Amino acid sequence: MKGTSFYSRKLHSLLGVIPLGLFIIEHMLTNYSAFEGGQEGFNASVKFLNDLPLIFFLELFGIWLPLLFHGVYGLYIAYQAKNNVGSYSYGRNVMFMLQRLTGVITFIFVVWHFYDTRFQLALGTVTHEGLGGHMNGIVSNPLFFAFYVIGVISAVFHFSNGIWSFLVSWGITVGPRAQRVSSYICMGMFVIVATLFILSLVAFRGDEFQAATAMLNSVTAVLG
Repeated sequence: MKGTSFYSRKLHSLLGVIPLGLFIIEHMLTNYSAFEGGQEGFNASVKFLNDLPLIFFLELFGIWLPLLFHGVYGLYIAYQAKNNVGSYSYGRNVMFMLQRLTGVITFIFVVWHFYDTRFQLALGTVTHEGLGGHMNGIVSNPLFFAFYVIGVISAVFHFSNGIWSFLVSWGITVGPRAQRVSSYICMGMFVIVATLFILSLVAFRGDEFQAATAMLNSVTAVLG
């Protein structure tokens, strides 16, 4: 049983970096195109991704199945975790607690975001061309904007701090100095990626995407 738990945790750790870490970076770059290139840039990025060959299988085996295992098994790990921040104030104990907390928040956020975007695309209520306008309709609500900001910050922290844990648990950063340097790099990554995600959310609230939402609503009203 202990052996099974060991390999499950190793797989959970690996999937958090490859492929899910790569997915977070890709998702950040795609969304950041909304800030950098407006609706046209965002639509071009979405089209590029959807034109990839075997996109369904790439997403199924490269994102959704790894995400399902990582998320569900991560909740199990969080449930079993014994936080000792109250007894010990060491920085890594705080990070351990935050890793578990942000994991739970991220799981809730990803499930909601999946329902609100990918699932709606599958149902046909949203098109890939109208995805930017759809995001505008979501984040224009202050409560949902705050929810997305919290969800994005939690997801990026969980990813960045998870890389630090991955490097330690896989024997890549062995000594205290290597682990200290890697913590600086990982937290620097957290700041950069989280900032770019938040800039993307701000862009989705902009006039350009608001106009797309108004046009989409008008078309929907006419067709309805």
